[in-house]
Amino acid sequence: MNTRSTKGFTLVEIMIVVVIIGLLAAMAIPAFQKVRQNSIEKTLTNDAKQLASAANQYFMENGVSTIACVIDTAGSITSPEMNAYVHQVSKNNTFPTAFTAGVTFTGSNQALPSASATLTFSPEGQKM
Repeated sequence: MNTRSTKGFTLVEIMIVVVIIGLLAAMAIPAFQKVRQNSIEKTLTNDAKQLASAANQYFMENGVSTIACVIDTAGSITSPEMNAYVHQVSKNNTFPTAFTAGVTFTGSNQALPSASATLTFSPEGQKM
């Protein structure tokens, strides 16, 4: 009598499953990275719009053309003039220390690839 069990998987079946999982991962990882990059760019653009809008509001209310914008490492705005309009930006987004009316400005995030790590924005905060 043959007592050998026929339950379980063969080595070939297990290898096929591993190959299929590898192919799925190879397709999913680049898509995930693209979604992550787009998300970071959108937070950078949103923060730029908020800051530009706050700066323009300050310019109109106070009749000046420059405003200081000091942002600490946690993303909190510590300059009192700008803090009256915007309190926080995303943690890794960096912007200039001053805004001037009618002048473009840059914003950056070190998590973005080097080719798109720095973006230029119009005085209204639109991505250029």
